[in-house]
Amino acid sequence: MDRLIYTAMTGANAAASRQAVLSNNLANASTPGFRAQLATYRAVPLRGDGATTRVFALEATAGHSDLPGPAMRTDRSLDAMATGNSWFTVQGLDGTEAYTRSGHFEVSTDGTLVTGSGLPVLNNGGSPITVPPGAEVSIGHDGGVSAKVGNQPANAIGRLKLVSPNADDPLKRSDDGLFRSLSGDPLNNDDNARLQVGVLEGSNVNPIEAMVGMIQTARQFEVQTRLMQSAESNDRSAAQLLGLQG
Repeated sequence: MDRLIYTAMTGANAAASRQAVLSNNLANASTPGFRAQLATYRAVPLRGDGATTRVFALEATAGHSDLPGPAMRTDRSLDAMATGNSWFTVQGLDGTEAYTRSGHFEVSTDGTLVTGSGLPVLNNGGSPITVPPGAEVSIGHDGGVSAKVGNQPANAIGRLKLVSPNADDPLKRSDDGLFRSLSGDPLNNDDNARLQVGVLEGSNVNPIEAMVGMIQTARQFEVQTRLMQSAESNDRSAAQLLGLQG
């Protein structure tokens, strides 16, 4: 009886975890540069004396989808889309170097070039980019950042750090939604990386696919719940039979 309960209970928990992943993907279907999370199931045997026949069903995040999102033209000078496998470099809230595909940039009140969520954008030296007061900022196709004050000629104030991860040190999603190298070490700057300026990369989430997955997962959760109810009913019937006095 407990084998059925173990399987149904962990199956329902795995379905709930997958539902959370799918709902997060759907919620970010319009977030620039968002990469859809992938999920999969795996079976984990329960170790211990007398418990080798019990198996946990667990949901495991398999990584993220590397498919590019759609290009959305904005004609804004501080919007850029990294081409190919290139990523922008930012400074996370924990102070570490992180990577994102979202190229929507702004100038903060203190003159720092930041992302739309307020994270400092790093240059190819790993430092934040400072913009002169009142300057008009533009980004070049090679990642170069220029600032123009009034009628003065534009001056280069830095170059965005663009990285291109490879199979030897791929990227993994962190809890803050940013990506970091699997090794934990900062990736090297890619001088050959190029940008499309005035364009933003959209989310690569397929809303229809996410909604269908949520419906399937909800039905699977209901099946696991019915199994637990059946196990409870069977256990109650067995207890009644054992309680009969001959």
